[in-house]
Amino acid sequence: MSMMKSIMVAAVAAVVLAAPVWAQTKPLTDWRGMTLYTFDQDTATTSNCNGTCTATWPPMFAAADATGAGNWSLLTRGDGNKQWTYKGKPLYTYKNDAKPGDTNGNGQGNNTWHSALP
Repeated sequence: MSMMKSIMVAAVAAVVLAAPVWAQTKPLTDWRGMTLYTFDQDTATTSNCNGTCTATWPPMFAAADATGAGNWSLLTRGDGNKQWTYKGKPLYTYKNDAKPGDTNGNGQGNNTWHSALP
């Protein structure tokens, strides 16, 4: 089993997610097929979506013992939790995406939120 499939991460409200997956021309997704997003105000080492922001944009949390590889890495959030990053960009889901493949978060926040692309 590949490392990407075996790494487990915990999301807000204790939802457990597998490491993100992707297809060449489609946005990155979590194990449920839900689109992952990046936020322009983040850096490779800091998530700037905290507090009430995380109710709309749940971070892609990682298990405490998770390790990254290749373009996948982790940052430690201000609350001490680990969060997945891809190519140095922290990853999130969007609360208004109802089904796999939805990309309703793309362009939100005056175009500061974007579907994460490989």
